Amino acid sequence: MDKFRLHTLRSTPSPQQLVWAAMHQDYSEDLVYEQRDRFPEEAKAGELIVKHLLAGNRGHYGCLEAPQITFNAGYFPHSAMQQLRTHRIGISMDVQSGRYTSKRIIDVCTGDTTGVQRRNVEEVFYLRPIGNYTNRQGKSYFYSEEQRSQDLAWCLDGCKLYKQRIDEGVSEEHARGIIPFDIRQHFVITCNARSLMHLLDLRWKKDAQLECQKFCDLLFAEFQDWMPSVASWYQENRAKKARLAP
Repeated sequence: MDKFRLHTLRSTPSPQQLVWAAMHQDYSEDLVYEQRDRFPEEAKAGELIVKHLLAGNRGHYGCLEAPQITFNAGYFPHSAMQQLRTHRIGISMDVQSGRYTSKRIIDVCTGDTTGVQRRNVEEVFYLRPIGNYTNRQGKSYFYSEEQRSQDLAWCLDGCKLYKQRIDEGVSEEHARGIIPFDIRQHFVITCNARSLMHLLDLRWKKDAQLECQKFCDLLFAEFQDWMPSVASWYQENRAKKARLAP
């Protein structure tokens, strides 16, 4: 949404070719390694794995565990990060710590040498935009400018109290218990192609948390760049349909 970001840090090169090689070994009499000079090109490999592995929901997804990719996600609220970590399979996450990264909270309520606030409160905490929403029971409501202003003031007050406790000698892991819940967190997430699709299945569906859906928008764009044939198949057959655990 406002500041959300997702970038690929590292990824397996020629991932569709690697999936093809894993698939090919299932029915090859010979060692696939010895056939590596005859592997299909990346685009062709993508076509073949869609045709022989994915089309018709054949369900043999183990080959998709071969290629891996690592992302860096930024500025997501703590609640979204928690949801992304829940029910994960084959996914590793390294999340910005609340014990060692407290300076940004203090920066919200302190100034630089010219008296200018070092960080804006919305750089550190996330609040949804003003607008119409629906709760889990299907009831519509409007999140107003007045409500949002009050919530921003609450976040600022939380930063001030946090700084006070740190100044009093309270440890960071103790003091973080009083800050507003949706502090923004950066994290690194590593997955294989199969677990990436599983995560999309879980968090791109229409009743998933809004911020998680936005994460999946960004995730799918990276997936398209990395494995275009597989991503295209996923978009046509599984995207936002909650067909869990490929």
